[in-house]
Amino acid sequence: MLLLLVLGGAACRQDMHDQPKYTAYKASDFFSDMRSARPIVEGTIARGQLNEDQLLHTGRAGGQPAAVFPFAVDAAVMQRGRERFDIFCTPCHGLTGEGDGMVVQRGYRRPPSFHVDRLRQAPPGHVFDVITNGFGAMPDYAAQIPVRDRWAIAAYMRALQLSQYATVAELPPDAQGQLR
Repeated sequence: MLLLLVLGGAACRQDMHDQPKYTAYKASDFFSDMRSARPIVEGTIARGQLNEDQLLHTGRAGGQPAAVFPFAVDAAVMQRGRERFDIFCTPCHGLTGEGDGMVVQRGYRRPPSFHVDRLRQAPPGHVFDVITNGFGAMPDYAAQIPVRDRWAIAAYMRALQLSQYATVAELPPDAQGQLR
């Protein structure tokens, strides 16, 4: 019995532990440049980073800020835009976009109101670009807010602007009747 135990134990080899492998950032004499990690092939694009749709990913069409959204804006997009706006934008811009958020009330530089003519007339691509790349004292949010959410915020911001300057004639007939 003892003989079988010794023979069985000798048969269990540690090949997985003793295999040749490269540890990150360690020198290797296998390659002439002495690096174990190989450089990325030029032109390689990481999975999920192709970004073929220029309008969606840059907010530009023909080199100019886009005047249209890259996808249909529906109630779900508006709800998502409001949600993301409340999280990322209200600390500075406030709930209505007047530029009176909590950090402004505590002494941070006041951003412009979304309701000034310059920003009301700005195309949605401009808003997307500012969220993506920042502008003035505003930092960029490209790392924090996914592309589609930046567009949703731009749509919600447009709705905020319309809420302050819409005329009764611009409302749907059923909403006009509710106001009368």
